[in-house]
Amino acid sequence: MSKLKAIEKAILSLPSNEFEQLKQWFFDLDYQGWDEQIEGDIAEGHLEAFAEEAIAEFEAGHCREI
Repeated sequence: MSKLKAIEKAILSLPSNEFEQLKQWFFDLDYQGWDEQIEGDIAEGHLEAFAEEAIAEFEAGHCREI
């Protein structure tokens, strides 16, 4: 049995409260990765052009309340 299949089998055998804890841990891990990627992109200036474009659109009045 592959490691993945063994993990899937173990997950399916978890009680519902432990499954919820695992699911939350996985979501938190995924969100942390996104946060780190965004912070890195900001630090490297990859989002600067998008920010400048958004500010220009706002200043030109091309926005609306949502």
